[in-house]
Amino acid sequence: MSIRPITVYGEPVLHTRAAEVEVIDDSIRTLVEDMYETQEAAHGVGLAAPQVGVGLRVFTWTFPDTGAAPNIGHVINPVLTYLDKAPQTDPHKDDDVEGCLSVPGLGFPLVRSSHVRLTGQDVTGERIDVEARSWFARILQHEYDHLNGTLYVNRLEGKWQRKWKRAQRAEKLNVPGVTWMPGEDVDPFGHDEDHEHGADA
Repeated sequence: MSIRPITVYGEPVLHTRAAEVEVIDDSIRTLVEDMYETQEAAHGVGLAAPQVGVGLRVFTWTFPDTGAAPNIGHVINPVLTYLDKAPQTDPHKDDDVEGCLSVPGLGFPLVRSSHVRLTGQDVTGERIDVEARSWFARILQHEYDHLNGTLYVNRLEGKWQRKWKRAQRAEKLNVPGVTWMPGEDVDPFGHDEDHEHGADA
């Protein structure tokens, strides 16, 4: 297993629909292992393959165990079904905030559906079928978006979109070829070693 560099917003792979995995072989199993390790080193709660420069439909997640959901998992060729609609309300500046390892150091609020269903396969070829609510549902939507070339900041509206655009220009985040290495580079979110909650949902 190895930690892989995380691609930053300007990298084209992040804005391209990821390809289906045709065969679950050793390269895919290694990718998933590396993604778990990279996600842990980055203090993230989720990671999509395009975020490590691989344009395939794979993502992982890990978050503190609440007993209400599979808190560690991965999925290959996922299908996400929305079981309720996102409420038509303004996002709460604290409760609805998201971050992304590919948008380092920033966080903005976004309203999401609170109930989704995820299906797909794991690295053994077994079928995955889970329902998710609340924070887990947010994580799954965030990572699934990555596989379709959408980052959460692309969904922002109103003043939050304007704030993102200003930050994007200030941080020069449209530049391709930028990465950061978890565990080596300065953590852009300022996590210490004991921090449990990640930046990437």
